[in-house]
Amino acid sequence: MIERKMYIAGEWADAVSGATLTTLNPSTGEELGTAPSAGDEDVARAVSAARAAFPIWSGMTQAERNKVLFRIAALIRENADEMAKIEGLEHGTPYSDAFGVCMGAAEKFEWSANAALRIKGDEIPVPGDTLTFIKREPVGVIGFIIPWNLPTIMTAVKLAPALAVGNTCVLKPPSINSLIGLKFAEVISKAEGLPPGAVNVITGPGGSVGAAIASHPGIDLVGFTGSSETGKSILASAAPTVKKCVMELGGNNPVLIFPDADIDASLKVLAWRQFNNSGQHCSGPGRYYVHESVYDEFIAKFAEYARNLKVGDPSDRAVQMGPMVSREHQSKVLGYIESAKAEGARVVTGGAAQVPGRGFFVAPTVLADCTHNMKAAREEIFGPVAVIIKYTDSDDLAALANDSEYGLCAHVWTRNIGAGMKLIGKLRVGAVFINCQMLTNEQPWGTSVKESGIGKEGGMYGMLEFTEPKLVCVNFA
Repeated sequence: MIERKMYIAGEWADAVSGATLTTLNPSTGEELGTAPSAGDEDVARAVSAARAAFPIWSGMTQAERNKVLFRIAALIRENADEMAKIEGLEHGTPYSDAFGVCMGAAEKFEWSANAALRIKGDEIPVPGDTLTFIKREPVGVIGFIIPWNLPTIMTAVKLAPALAVGNTCVLKPPSINSLIGLKFAEVISKAEGLPPGAVNVITGPGGSVGAAIASHPGIDLVGFTGSSETGKSILASAAPTVKKCVMELGGNNPVLIFPDADIDASLKVLAWRQFNNSGQHCSGPGRYYVHESVYDEFIAKFAEYARNLKVGDPSDRAVQMGPMVSREHQSKVLGYIESAKAEGARVVTGGAAQVPGRGFFVAPTVLADCTHNMKAAREEIFGPVAVIIKYTDSDDLAALANDSEYGLCAHVWTRNIGAGMKLIGKLRVGAVFINCQMLTNEQPWGTSVKESGIGKEGGMYGMLEFTEPKLVCVNFA
C-alpha cells in the first residue's frame, strides 16, 4: 500500500481529523494506497497558506517566476517514468500514453512561462491631460478542482498558467486519483524558489472538500473541469461570495460524416480519439451522424479498428486501452450500452465488460442503427462507445448537431471544404474541427456555449482568465 500526505504551506500534513481515503487499482479492483481525507479545517489551512504566499509570489518579477516554472518542468521530466507508472496503476492509463502525458505536462509549464512575457496592458485614448490604461494583475488565490479523466495533464493545464501570472493556488486532485495528485505535489515541492504556500495540494471527496474550496471567502477564483451537474453545484457554492469561475463542463460532441468524407482518414482520428484513455475525453466524439451512402463502410471499418485494439494491464507496453477509472463509471457506461440495446441499437462489436468480474474494463464498443433520441445519443457516455446514427440528404445536420444541452465541440469530415466552412457559423459549439482534431498549447479550449462551461482554458485566452484588468487614470496636468 502506498501512503501519501497532503502538501500545505510547504509541508507534508495529515488531515486534522486523521481521516483517510483509499484508492483502487482499476485494472484489478484491489486497494492501491491511502491519502488524507481533508475537511473544512484543512481547506482553511491551505487557503491561509496561499494568501500568505500571494504577495511574495506575485511580487516577484516575471523572469524570477519563469525560472521556477522551468525548474518545475525539468523536475517533471526527471520524474516522468515514476509519474507515468503511478498514473497507470491508479488511473489505468497505458504506459506509453501516460509517459507522453507527463512530457506534455512539462511543456505546459514551459509554454506558460514564455506566454506570460507577452501579456501587456492597453492604453485608452482620452481627452485632456490624462493617461488612462489597463493593467493586468493576478486574480489572487485560485481554487482548482481537478477532473479524474486526465489527472496529470489537467493539473498542469490549470496550475501552470495560473502560477505564471502570479497567482497562488489550492488544488484538489480527484479523490480516486489522489496518489497521482500528491506525486505531482512532491515533484513541485522540490522546485527551488517556489515560496511555501504558493501551491497547496489537499485530498478528499469533491462533495465536501470541493464545496469548501468553492465557498471559502479566501478563494478568489474557482477553476473546475467535470460534469455539468457538478459544475452547477460548484457555482451555487461560489455564488454567495461572487467568485469568478472558469469551468469546462460536459459535452456530447457531434461528428458529421459527409458522403464525400475520407473514411480511412477520419477513422485514424476519430476511432483513436474514441478509445484513447478508454473514451474518457471531454473533446472526444459523442455521437456520429453518418450519411447513408457511406454508413455501412464507416461501421465496418470502425468495428475492425475496435476489434484490433489490445486492451488490458496498462503496465504492458503493448496495451493500447486500459480500464474505466472506477467500478461506478464502468457500471454507468455498461448501463448506456444496455439502454441503447433496449431501444433498438445493434452491437457491432464489444458491448460488455472486457474481463467480467476483474477490474473495471469495458470492451471497445460500436453501436449501429442508433437514433437521435436514444438516451445513449442524448447524454454524455464518457467511455469507449461509438454511437452511430444514419442520416439522409433530407436531414438538417446543423439542427441535429445543435439539438443538445451541450456545446463543447463538433467534428466535420468532408472533402468539400466550402461545405464544411459554411457549417462553422451554424454549429453552436465552442470549437469546430474539420478533417482533423488538434489541441495544442497555443489554442484555447473550453466554451461558454450552453451547459458546456464558462470561460476558456489554454492558450493566451485561457491565461488571461487568471488575470484581472485594472483601470488606471492619471491626471498629469
